[in-house]
Amino acid sequence: MHENRTAYPKNKAVMYEQLQELPKKYKVLALVRMEKVRASQILPLRKKLRDEVTFVSIKDKVAQKALEKVDVPGIKGIIEKLTGQCIFMFTNMSPFKLNVLLAKNKIMLPARGGDIASIDVVVPARNTGIAPGPMLTEFKNAKIPTKIDQGTIWITKDTIPVKKGEAVPEAVAVLLGKLDIKPVEAGISLESALEDGLVYAKDDLVIDVEQFAQELTRAHQEAISLSIEAAYVTPENVEQILAKAAQSARSVSVESGFLTDETKEQILQKGHRQAQALAGKAKDYKAA
Repeated sequence: MHENRTAYPKNKAVMYEQLQELPKKYKVLALVRMEKVRASQILPLRKKLRDEVTFVSIKDKVAQKALEKVDVPGIKGIIEKLTGQCIFMFTNMSPFKLNVLLAKNKIMLPARGGDIASIDVVVPARNTGIAPGPMLTEFKNAKIPTKIDQGTIWITKDTIPVKKGEAVPEAVAVLLGKLDIKPVEAGISLESALEDGLVYAKDDLVIDVEQFAQELTRAHQEAISLSIEAAYVTPENVEQILAKAAQSARSVSVESGFLTDETKEQILQKGHRQAQALAGKAKDYKAA
C-alpha cells in the first residue's frame, strides 16, 4: 500500500520556489520549447548570458502550479503555453533583443538521420585514425574514397557526401559523428515572452534586423524631407533649409527683376534674352 506523499523531490521544490520569486524580480519572462533543442545548445548560452539571463528548466505541471500563485499581470497567458519540456529565461533585457541574441548565437551540431545539412558537408582527405574493419563498408556506402596505410583508414581526397539543404542519411550521420564533423547549424528562438503585462507570440518576437535598419533609414530620410518642406528647423536640416531659402530668394529676385550682387548677372541676361526675342518679333511684324 502506497503512503501519501508528504514531500516532493528537492529539485522540484527548488523549481517551485524559483518560479514564484523570479517573475517578480525580472521584467521579462521568456519561454523556450525544448522539443527541437539539444542540451548542447543551452550550455554555451548559460555561460555567455549568465550575467543577464537566469535559466530555469521546468516541468509543465510544477510550473503551472507555481505560476498560478504569482500575482504578475499577463502570467496566465504564459501558463496556457506550458506543454512538454520547456525552459524559462528571466531577464531585464527586451524580449526582442534577447531573441536577436539567441539567433546570433547559433552553433554547429552533429547530424542525426534525417537532419537537413546547413552547409556542404566536406569530408577532408586525412588519416582518420580508425582501424580497418566494418568502417570500410560505411565509407564505401557514403562514396568516400579510402585506403589503408600504416594500420589505419585514410580518406584519399576531399569528398562532399551531402550538399547544403539535403537530408543527411542515417548511415552518413553516424559516420560524420565518428569523424567529428558537425553539419547542422542550430539556434534557439523564443516561443513567447511576457513583458509589462503583454504576452508576445513567437511571430511577434521575430525581427529582421537588416530590414528594420532599412526602414529606419527610410523613415529618417522622409522625416528630413518633410521638415525641409515645412521649414521646421532642426540641427540636422538647418543647412538644407537655409540653402533652399537662399535659392528661393534668388529665384524671386530674378523673376521680379530686383537687382542684387548675386542676381544682377542673371537679371541682365534674362533682360537681354527678352529684348532679343522682342526685336525678332518686331522685325517679323515689319516684314509682314
